[in-house]
Parts: sequence; structure tokens; C-alpha cells
Amino acid sequence: MTNIMNTTFTVLGGLGLFLYGMNLMGMGLQKVAGDKLKKLIEILTNNKFMGVLVGALVTMLIQSSSATTVMVVGFVNAGLMSLSQAIGIIMGANIGTTVTAQLIAFKLTDIAPLVIAIGVGIWLLSSKKKNKEIAEVLIGFGVLFLGMSLMSGALKPLADSPVFENLIKSLNNPFLGILVGFGITVIVQSSSASMGLLLAVAYASELVTLDIAFPILFGQNIGTCVTALLSSFGANKTAKRAAVMHLLFNILGTTIFMIAIYIFPIKSFIESMNPTNIKRQIANAHTIFNIANTIILFPFAELIVKAATRLIPGTDDEDEVQGLKYLDSRIMETPSIAVGMASKEVLRMGKLVKKTLALSKEAFLKADEKLAHKVFEDEKKINWMEKAITNYLVELLNAPLTDNQHLVVTALLNTINDLERIGDHADNLAEFAQYRIDNNLKMSDYALKELDIMFGKVQESFEQSLKAYKNPSEEYVSAVFVLEEDIDKMEKQLRANHIDRLNKQLCSGSSGIVFLDVISNLERIADHASNIALAIRDAIK
Repeated sequence: MTNIMNTTFTVLGGLGLFLYGMNLMGMGLQKVAGDKLKKLIEILTNNKFMGVLVGALVTMLIQSSSATTVMVVGFVNAGLMSLSQAIGIIMGANIGTTVTAQLIAFKLTDIAPLVIAIGVGIWLLSSKKKNKEIAEVLIGFGVLFLGMSLMSGALKPLADSPVFENLIKSLNNPFLGILVGFGITVIVQSSSASMGLLLAVAYASELVTLDIAFPILFGQNIGTCVTALLSSFGANKTAKRAAVMHLLFNILGTTIFMIAIYIFPIKSFIESMNPTNIKRQIANAHTIFNIANTIILFPFAELIVKAATRLIPGTDDEDEVQGLKYLDSRIMETPSIAVGMASKEVLRMGKLVKKTLALSKEAFLKADEKLAHKVFEDEKKINWMEKAITNYLVELLNAPLTDNQHLVVTALLNTINDLERIGDHADNLAEFAQYRIDNNLKMSDYALKELDIMFGKVQESFEQSLKAYKNPSEEYVSAVFVLEEDIDKMEKQLRANHIDRLNKQLCSGSSGIVFLDVISNLERIADHASNIALAIRDAIK
């Protein structure tokens, strides 16, 4: 009994080290890749073949097909990717995940301690961020194989056990093998980890054959879909279809291969590649299955998309698509991409603020109560966006970011604060419009013309800051600063003109107070536009 417990604990500990090492190596690779990972996604077009390549490369970097598929669900949910684009990425992810199995099958466990030692040495001796990121990759790589060594070492003594032998033989049932592969993958939430466990058993016992391994591999491929399916809960219908496409793709592939291995000499071909090494046979079977599955089903990609649409019918309700457009916790799996998406969401918030500012101008100058209430509604949306984006960015700061990405996130936090304050000032302007309407305040044509000009200058300043944000350049930034100086001078001049009108009794006291409050708020809006431009200038430098 004690021996069984020790073996169980050692296997679980080894599995834990394997998962930790894989996660650490994946995070390190993401940091080393930096913005290159973001660019990989950006080159994605409607070309599904390109999608397959991108899916494979991204999965190699983040070391998890489940994470890639979850990220795809997030992209689809954000409206950044169509289902036709998503299917290519999903197919590629299945190919990318086979790299981990290939590495494990080379049995590099003997050099694992040395790799860890080199990684820790680099980490301790180097102060450069890039070197520390490379050290993380090496340490993760070594810990992964250390976990494999623990698992296979713990299982080795069981090789002569009749109970263990009978357990292995019972897996010769294809349906039971699929069920076991599916169950383990669902539990550990990683097909790579369940593959590592299968290879550890193969290291320990010579009873494991391709006949036993194939069904388990099929079950693992189906089990890895569960993560994406669970992540699609709460997403829109299109995102749910992306998760279903992953499931359909793997089930179809499993069905085809379950039949094909009994018709074609697939098993003999794989065995001939490494006749005496079952570990390499299993790794090769995993790779060949996923590559062949993609080749066979690639021409039918659109049919899979249509099937998923049939299984998840209907269109997204308006309530489902409200809120944040580009931010999705699923995209957090790849922080470099999440930073880019956060930047797009902040720009979207800026466009809403721009629209609200324009409405506040019309509401005040035309004394339009309906437009004033529209500003009040939009300002609530701006406040909600500011809180939601802030929470996302704070969570993102805890993700593995490069120094540059960390600076970008900090700048985004400052920018959304300025945008929210501009929204507050627009709300103030709408309140002044409401006050003007409620108290039937009259303003001279000259005063309204002055305000119209200042409103226009402020709007131009804010628009230039948004242009600088979207396409960072010194030209746009400088334009904001020039306008800000003009607005400061204009505010002083308008204040002096207004006092002169008061002295000449051309304007009432109540109207005068509102006039001064309006130009004060406009000047503050220009200050916040200048803050945004200043943050962009710092980023450019």
C-alpha cells in the first residue's frame, strides 16, 4: 500500500513539474518572441493555408493547442476574426502541439539537470532582461524533462506487476483507449501533459504498443477541445461556433483514422521509421495523425464552418455584443497580443469620447435637451469602459510582459484616465446646456460665435491626439501642443471679452457664469488632449 502511495505521489509530482516546466517554457518563449507573436496574428488573412501556418507557429511558442484555441475563441468573440479564418488557426494548432511530444520522445532527461543549471546561471549572473527571458525558456525546458524523468522512474518498478500488466493490456480496447485519453486530457487540461504521461508509461513498460497508443492519442485530441468549449461559455454565438469547429475537426479526424488504420498500412509505416523505439513511434504517430488530419480535412474547412453554424443557430443578440469589443480574458493567454487588443479598445473608447464631445457642443449651442440627455447616456458608457479597461490592464500587468509592453500598458492606463476626464467635461457641458434650457438663459450671438470657435479648436486638438495615438508621429503630437497653446490664449481672450460685455451690460450675470464655466471646461479638455499627446511622445522616444 505504501509503495502504491509513493508511486502515485511521485507520478503526480512529476506531472506537476512537467506542467510547470511547459508553462514556464511557454511564457519564456512568448517574452523572447515579444511583439513578433502579435505580428504573426496580424499577417493572418482570409487565406486558410496561412492560418494553418500561423496556428502551428503560435502553438509552438505558447506550448498549448488548448491555449491557442481558447485565444481564437477570444478573437472571434471580439469580432477580430471570422470563422473562416479561425478554422485554419485551429487546424494549425493541432500540428503545433505535436512538437512537445517530439521533444519528449528524444529522451533528453539525462541533460535536464545541466539545462536547468545553465538557465539558473544565466538568470543569476545576467542583468539583461532578454537574457533572463532566455533563461526562463531553458529552466522550463529542463524542469519539463525532470518531470518526465520522475514519472517514468516512478512507473518503472511497476513494469513487472501483474496488476499493471493487466491494466496496460486492458487498454487494447480502442473505445476504452479513447475514453482514457479523453479523460486524462480533460483532467490535466493539456494534451501535451497527457502525452507526456503516455510516454512515461511507454518508458516504464514494453507492453505499450501502437495498437494501444493510437486510441489514447485520438482521445487526447478530443479531450483537448473541452478547454475551448468551457471557455466559450458566456461568449457570443460566433465564438461558441469556433469552439464547436475544434471539436468537429478532431472528432472527424479520429473517425477517419479509426477506420484508416485498419485499411491502410499506417501502423506498419510508423513502426518502420523506428522499429525498436516505441516512444518515437508514439510521437511520430501523434505528428502524422495531426498533419494528415489537416491535409484531409483542409479542403472541407468551409463545410466544418457551416456545420458549426447549423449546430449553433441564430444570430447574436444585441445584449450579447454590447460592452468591450476587443478585450477578452481568453486573449490573455498571449500577453503580447492582449496588449495590442487593449490598445485598440482604448482607441475605441477615444472615438466614443470624440462623439460625446461633438454632441455636447451641439447640445449647448443649439440648447437641445434631447442631445444633452444623449451625452449623459454616453458618459455613463465611458465611465463603464474606463473601469472595465482598467481592470483588464491591471490584470495584464501581472502577465509575463516585456519591459516595452509594460510601459505601453502603463501609458494606456494614463490615457484612459484622460479620456474619462474629457468625458466628464463633456457631461459638464451638457449640464450647462440643460441649465441654459431650464432657466431660459439668453446668450448674445457674439458670445455663441466665440464658443463655437473655441469648441472647434478643442475638438481639433482632441482629434489630433487620437490621430497621434493611432499613428504615432511627432507631426500629430506637435500639432496638439500648438493647438493647446492657442486654446490657452483663446480662453484668456474670451474671458476678457466676456468681462467687457458684462461691463457694457450686453450679457446677464447668469449667462456670464455659464459662459465662463464652458470656456474653463473646454480649456481643461485641451489639457487632457495634451496629456495624451505627451504620453505618445514619450512612447515614440
